[in-house]
Amino acid sequence: MLLRLLRRSKPDPAVAEKCYLVVGLGNIGAEYAATRHNIGFMILDAWAQASNVVFEPGRYGDQAVVHDKGREFHLLKPSTYMNLSGNAVRYWQQKLGLELDHILVICDDINLPFGTLRLRASGSDGGHNGLKNIQEMLESQSWARLRVGVGHEFAQGRQVDFVLGEFDEAQREAIPEIAKKIISGARTWAFVGIGPAMNQVNIRPKTLNNAD
Repeated sequence: MLLRLLRRSKPDPAVAEKCYLVVGLGNIGAEYAATRHNIGFMILDAWAQASNVVFEPGRYGDQAVVHDKGREFHLLKPSTYMNLSGNAVRYWQQKLGLELDHILVICDDINLPFGTLRLRASGSDGGHNGLKNIQEMLESQSWARLRVGVGHEFAQGRQVDFVLGEFDEAQREAIPEIAKKIISGARTWAFVGIGPAMNQVNIRPKTLNNAD
């Protein structure tokens, strides 16, 4: 009986082929909600709202599922705090039976001007603790990551204060358009592939911090 239950719970490869795990990185708690480090959460909140779905608490994080033209986008906001994000990603990757190329992680990047987006099929953690832990837990760098520039206007030694600080008013007003572009790029990634998605997303915009 137990063996039958285990077999039944094993992910169906045909179903997994149409599933995608999109992880937005951030820290749980109201004190972090509006901070730069939580831009990943903000993007997924915008996607869920635009799709009329709501997040529900689950293992290692809040999750919402968006059904889109035969695909399932599993949106995940880890509840593990940033430095342990890999626990959540590995759990849901295994539970859904996904190949690593069906995972997209969205995170902040202080090395990019505000609003600049960088989508890559793989790569190093670039000093980002969330990406580093995911890489360690998945034992691979071969999964897509989309870095969202939050700027780097901080004095030496004040990096933590900056990423845990809030966006200014003008930046907050720009986030909905940034979210739309990311959501569109994520859909292209799933429907067409990482190459076309990179061509679509990886354009440095004239943002508040780099306008002529």
